[in-house]
Amino acid sequence: MTRRKYVVGNWKMNGLTSALNEAQAIFAAAKEHPSVDVALCPPFTLIGPMIAAAPGAAVGGQDCHSAASGAYTGSVAASMLTDIGARLVIVGHSERREGFDESDADVKAKAEAALAAGLSVILCVGEPREVRESGGAIDYVLAQIAGSLPDEFDSTKLAIAYEPIWAIGTGLVPTVEDVAAMHGAIRAKLSDQAGSAAGQVMRILYGGSVNAENAEELLGAGDVDGALVGGASLTAAKFVPIVAAGAKLG
Repeated sequence: MTRRKYVVGNWKMNGLTSALNEAQAIFAAAKEHPSVDVALCPPFTLIGPMIAAAPGAAVGGQDCHSAASGAYTGSVAASMLTDIGARLVIVGHSERREGFDESDADVKAKAEAALAAGLSVILCVGEPREVRESGGAIDYVLAQIAGSLPDEFDSTKLAIAYEPIWAIGTGLVPTVEDVAAMHGAIRAKLSDQAGSAAGQVMRILYGGSVNAENAEELLGAGDVDGALVGGASLTAAKFVPIVAAGAKLG
């Protein structure tokens, strides 16, 4: 079946209010490629201002807490994101799993909380380099999915982002054949765990050193439905060509 390409920018801990002009430029250019769904996930401090600066654009968070409220200093609930107009949230990014010791169970709880709050979710999985080199990458990633995927969900509201940890921000990129093999395995796992209909509807994004030069090749790989982009999403000059590559394939 045909799935719309989905290109999402993860700004991570980057961006002050002066960067809103880049977001405006990105969303304005995205209108020239209506076949691609485009979203940006800036730091929490910029979500509200970005929504105000680009009305109607898809803006989301980079994380949320699994609890609806409570004594969790420094945390943000999914309902708080929807309250300010966010449409989506990233959960389970490797920088959260590794840097904050988030388990599959933690990621699952966050995804469930976000979906319950009305957000779309991008659930991240990916293997470290030593696992890739040992030949265990597919088993490792499928185990993450088994432990992180919510028990019940709307398949149109949940996407998987495969980001090999060793490729994030390093300039290293798996071969197109490796990306296609992993995405195909993820697709089969989703169909097995969530049902064949859901498995065919869900979008699987690739992330890890995606740029204007390699976007078309990566987005054209089997079962790749889009990209989760880090550093290259911070400026329109670097991000819009990735969107355009998705439109060419869509």
